[in-house]
Amino acid sequence: MFQSSVSGMSDDFQMWWWIGSFFFGSIGFVAFVYGKRNLKIRPMIVGILLMIYSYFTDSTVLVFTIGVSLTAVLYIFRE
Repeated sequence: MFQSSVSGMSDDFQMWWWIGSFFFGSIGFVAFVYGKRNLKIRPMIVGILLMIYSYFTDSTVLVFTIGVSLTAVLYIFRE
């Protein structure tokens, strides 16, 4: 999945990938629990997406782009 290089740049990207995955997964968990308790389907779906999308991405930039986009959807289309 990740290849290390001599300069260590790949290690930095891997660290930020983990940080982004944890951060947006945490937001997704809170959104899912909020939606479940209040019987709102939109936060539940976006929360699930935030929790699982990082499993399918290798790119740090993609993790942050999708995470920010889904979080914006959660914020903009709140009820």
